[in-house]
Parts: sequence; C-alpha cells; structure tokens
Amino acid sequence: MTATPGPQPATTPSGDASRRCDTQPTRKVLLAAPRGYCAGVDRAVIAVEKALEQYGAPVYVRHEIVHNKYVVKTLEKKGAIFVEETEEVPEGNIVIFSAHGVAPVVHEEAKRGKLATIDATCPLVTKVHKEAVRFAGDDYDILLIGHEGHEEVIGTSGEAPEHITLVDGPADVANVEVRDPDKVVWLSQTTLSVDETMETVDALKGRFPNLLSPPSDDICYATQNRQIAVKQMGAEADLVIVVGSKNSSNSVRLVEVALGAGARDAHLVDYAEEIDEAWLEGVSTVGVTSGASVPEILVHGVLDWLAARGYEDVETITAAEESIAFSLPKELRRDLRAEAKAATEG
Repeated sequence: MTATPGPQPATTPSGDASRRCDTQPTRKVLLAAPRGYCAGVDRAVIAVEKALEQYGAPVYVRHEIVHNKYVVKTLEKKGAIFVEETEEVPEGNIVIFSAHGVAPVVHEEAKRGKLATIDATCPLVTKVHKEAVRFAGDDYDILLIGHEGHEEVIGTSGEAPEHITLVDGPADVANVEVRDPDKVVWLSQTTLSVDETMETVDALKGRFPNLLSPPSDDICYATQNRQIAVKQMGAEADLVIVVGSKNSSNSVRLVEVALGAGARDAHLVDYAEEIDEAWLEGVSTVGVTSGASVPEILVHGVLDWLAARGYEDVETITAAEESIAFSLPKELRRDLRAEAKAATEG
C-alpha cells in the first residue's frame, strides 16, 4: 500500500541539502529466486516428520538428514535422534538414511542390526548411484568429481569402490590414473559449483580425450538454478549474504559463485544474528540467497535484520521457476496408505 504524502514544505531545500540527498546512497536488497529448500530436501525433512507422526519418538537418523543446523535442532526437539553410524541405533528401531545417500554396506549393516529403514536419499543422488553401478557393470573406470569426505561422495563411491576414483577439483586431475584411457567416464557430486565442475571435466578431457560424459548432468537442477540467480545479482551487489550452514556444500559454493560474479564481499551465515554490521560499511546493495537445505524462516530473519538497518527495498531476481516435487520414500507411502485404508474401513 502506498502512503499518502504529508504536507509539503513551504520553501524548497537549500542547494546544500539537495546535494546531501542526492549523495545519500539508495539502500536495497536483491533477493534471489529460487532459493532455499529443493525438492530432495523437502522430501527428506517431511520423511522424518511423517515417521515421527506415524511411529512416535524416537526415530533415528543416520547423519544429519540435511546439512542445516536449524533443521536438525528442530527435528531433535520433535524426537529425532541423529547418529553417525548405523551401529549406534538400538536393535529393532527405525533408522532413516539422509538425503545425501548411503553405500550398499550401510543397508547391510541395518539388516544385521534388525533395523527398519526409511531411505530418504534424494532421487537425483540415487540417479548418480545407478549410473555408477551401470558403468561399473560395463567395466569403466569412473572418475567421480567431488569433495573428499562429503557424505554424498562416500555413498556414491560405495556403489562401486573398485571402479571409482575421486577427483577433488582441477588440481587433482594430474594424479588420476586409469586402466584404459578409452574406457573412462565422469560422474559428479550433485551440489558442486557448475563452473568448477566443468573446469575439472575440461582438464580431464585434456588427459583423456575419449572421456565419456554421463547421460545427463549430475549437478542437480536446484544447485544450478541457485547459482544462476546468484550470478545475476552478484554483478550488482556490493555484499551477498548466503544463508546456510558451513557443512552445506551447495551453500558454500554460493559464496564462491557470488564472489566470482563480481560481488565485492560475500558471507555465509546460519542466522541473521551472525551478520557483522561492519560488512554494511559503504554498501548500498545487498544480495540475499539461501542454500538448498535452508528453510525460508531463516531468510525472513535476514531480511528483517537488514530492514531494521535501512535496507527495506527488496527486489526479487528470478532465474528460474521450480515446480519439481518428489514423492515420499516408498516405506512411508506404504504405511501411510495402510493407515488411510484402516481409517476409512473403521
């Protein structure tokens, strides 16, 4: 709603006053779209919530369901227990596998522990797992582009450990050894920087000209869309604030993409309270986005914090429209259908 102007001054401002107004920087926020939850994260978080509703607390989750402090703490309050290893789950309980996916050995551990499992692996990660199994079955050497120690990389590598070699960025390409340079394929972690991944691919092709590419890009649609939006606003923004946790690969990449796109400064924060007011010195335009595992409530907190400091004008920078949704894990769908049937028959 537009405010009605109040009474106008009887005299015009002096020249000095006019100049002061002209030089006052306009403060605004560029808000990236899309941002925040992707379909895979939404599915994983809902899976934990539905499991708690369906079976009651506690429900165990192997590793963080998604890489976000707020989400994990919220689910813990509802009764989720996060563990690092499957063996930590007491026999006969339910364990949920995180959105990042797990290796086949983890499924075997759950069977030995007599655990009921709910697999909340993002379907796009599952696609990479299936590609790894297929190429390994055809006896290819698989070069997996990703970051050592990341849960998704560990899970994918576990599908065909004897065929997979990790390539952690362009600098790692010189160390790669393969059995047959004419039978090599690359796959990648889904949450990487698109630009860095293609730089690594180009370097690999320099060594292995017949390197095969996967049938479709492994970097997920959400990661790409969020990076495109940040590129569009990064050239205009003096400062970019990315909402996300430090162990979130896609959130960390957004900071790097913002700086690469021309932003003077960029920072990753979990909460608005972590923003340093010193970052705003000389800043007229602030870009705001969030990683794919970040709920919108945290973005609103940052916008409110900025508005309280004069950055009330918000302009949305839209890079893409997202309409993808994934169904719940089959284990939950089966039990939920049974519950619904029992309710109607009762």
